[in-house]
Amino acid sequence: MARPLRLGIAGLGTVGASLARLIVDRTDIYAKRSGRAVEIAAVSARDRSKDRGVDISGFAWFDDPVELAAKADIDVFVELVGGSEGAAPDAVKAALNRGLPVVTANKALLAHHGVSLAKLAQRKNTTILFEAAVAGGIPIIKTLREALRGNAVSRVYGILNGTCNYMLTRMEKEGIAFEDCLKDAQRLGYAEADPTFDIGGFDAAHKLAILTSLAFGCEIDLESVFIEGISAVSNDDIAAAAELGYRIKLLAVAQRTESGIEQRVHPAMIPIASALAQIDGVTNAVAVDSDLLGSILLAGPGAGGKATASAVLSDILDLAAGTSIPTLGVAPASLQPYKRARMRAHEGGYYIRLTVFDRVGAFASIARRMAESAISLDSIVQRRRTGQGDGETTPVVLITHETTEAAVRKALEAVSRDGHLAGEPRMIRIETLD
Repeated sequence: MARPLRLGIAGLGTVGASLARLIVDRTDIYAKRSGRAVEIAAVSARDRSKDRGVDISGFAWFDDPVELAAKADIDVFVELVGGSEGAAPDAVKAALNRGLPVVTANKALLAHHGVSLAKLAQRKNTTILFEAAVAGGIPIIKTLREALRGNAVSRVYGILNGTCNYMLTRMEKEGIAFEDCLKDAQRLGYAEADPTFDIGGFDAAHKLAILTSLAFGCEIDLESVFIEGISAVSNDDIAAAAELGYRIKLLAVAQRTESGIEQRVHPAMIPIASALAQIDGVTNAVAVDSDLLGSILLAGPGAGGKATASAVLSDILDLAAGTSIPTLGVAPASLQPYKRARMRAHEGGYYIRLTVFDRVGAFASIARRMAESAISLDSIVQRRRTGQGDGETTPVVLITHETTEAAVRKALEAVSRDGHLAGEPRMIRIETLD
């Protein structure tokens, strides 16, 4: 058997500590599976004295992860520091410049610097593996980068943020208001003290940008992802969706179209009978549409120490077994420039919620504006009136037939200018998932 594969692990938080425990506890198992022993040679973290449930006294200690990457006697650098700037990219570059393969769970790093890092890895005849960067323990990176190499992918989509899925699930099933649900998510550790990255859709966008590159063989382009979070989703929207046969999910979609590639993250109404609609709580799920396999769905834990460590381990064991593949599936020079499809050219049905002043001519005006934008309505539902006198309002829900987003936005801007609405109109896309 070859000499042990020596790891340098930067970051001993939840994932790093779980990884270290697994490697120490299951050394013999992993050696049999990969044909080569794996051992930890060096570590780096903020606090050397913290109890992580594993004895780290036998590992070389580095206060600076960049120094570990540049100087430690290791064969593989494992980056679990996180962040797109500072220590993480500096350490990864230091390791690559030595010709060391890198294993990382850092989605932000790849979304912002993936192409340039892939080019550096190629120049140094090494690679970056990142199964843990998207959807936790779900093997979606290997699926796209390896298992589906013989397929032409037309669409990849799914639920990529467990915090948002947890909140939307509880809002639907327990009728909890958004703010109360967010507080519970923070208390349980599903949401950060500043939850903007999750509920604003940015976390899912980072992951989607990576999947897009692997699915379509293009450069990563985070800036081209349309992003809309869940903070405006109300219990009324969720109840209306249920009445109409839908569930609301924060959906991430990358799709090849005639005008280019469309990337979007936003709340969507999806048919309640669909497999994706059954994904509840903090679970993630990713679906891929391809020419040979049709549609496949992978679901499982999208975060957590053990789930993410499992994905990191799979990359490490691939390296131990001698398996290597270009960082983004193909040589960086073979990546196509990202061609952005116009988001507003997206076609589909829409849910529109309006709070309309109950006055003569209001509904006729709304119908006229929809007709001017060639929008055909599938249904109109008028809710119970609220308020009194001139301030009396009526909640109205409109469901459109297939139309363009540009047409819907144009109509709603005109309706708002007419002065018949109390508050901003609310629009949620309807995805048939065919």
